[in-house]
Amino acid sequence: MNKQYEQLRVVEGEYIPQPVMDYPQDNPFARTLFPVFDRELTIDEHYPYLDDTAAYKWKTRFAYSFILKTCLNLMLHVKMGLRIRGREILKKHKQGLKNGAITIANHVYRLDCPCVLLAVRAKRTTRIPMFAPNFRTKDSVFLNIVGGVPIPDPDAGMSAMKKFNEAFDEFHRRGWWFHIFPEACRWDFYKPLRPFQKGAFTMSYKYDKPILPCVITFRERKGVFRLFGPKELPLLTVTIGEPIYPDTTQPRKIEVDRMRDMAHTQMQQMAGIIDNPWPAAWGGQ
Repeated sequence: MNKQYEQLRVVEGEYIPQPVMDYPQDNPFARTLFPVFDRELTIDEHYPYLDDTAAYKWKTRFAYSFILKTCLNLMLHVKMGLRIRGREILKKHKQGLKNGAITIANHVYRLDCPCVLLAVRAKRTTRIPMFAPNFRTKDSVFLNIVGGVPIPDPDAGMSAMKKFNEAFDEFHRRGWWFHIFPEACRWDFYKPLRPFQKGAFTMSYKYDKPILPCVITFRERKGVFRLFGPKELPLLTVTIGEPIYPDTTQPRKIEVDRMRDMAHTQMQQMAGIIDNPWPAAWGGQ
């Protein structure tokens, strides 16, 4: 048994899926998935981090509506039993969220990003900083459709990172939403909440955008859903939490740490976790 699972304690009745792999025990940011890179793509200062071409706008408008809101929406509800809780919070905080927000979630399923986008009724203008090498895989078209923007590798140089930052400055100016997985990489159907990296909270402070925590939890596959997947494949629930607003009158480091810790604690509670085996921060992140 994984040592983190031995330490995990949840509220009575909270479902814990059977581990689907031997999860790393000493590095919460270790990658467990190694995709096949089957195409060439240069992600440097010349990459269109902000693509305002008519072709891109038409493609994403059609694909976002048809693929995400129709096809994936249906598939996730039928195959994964997708449930959404907490939408009343969006209405309650409509004024505070009107200039955009940064949704965050635990990274536990191949299509968890669409789950969150559907939960908050995100528009096609949502932008998602993503691991650049994934844009060199067969998923590249889909990543662009949902608003993915590759984070330049360090060896791409400072000019590339400057272009990436300028693009997000403009996205913010337009009032667009962002989505970030602060756990950094995906561990499928992992119940404990891993430590958070600071990127989402640094961006929240920089742009004075609220953090909107979302948590993906699991349910046992029962009833009619047994027709659409094996018993071991859990069903999914997305819960939307209360926004966390940055206090830009405070020093950046103090405020970033506060928001990270507050989000981690809030999301543990939303996930029905009493004792979480990982801390909010890890290794200086």
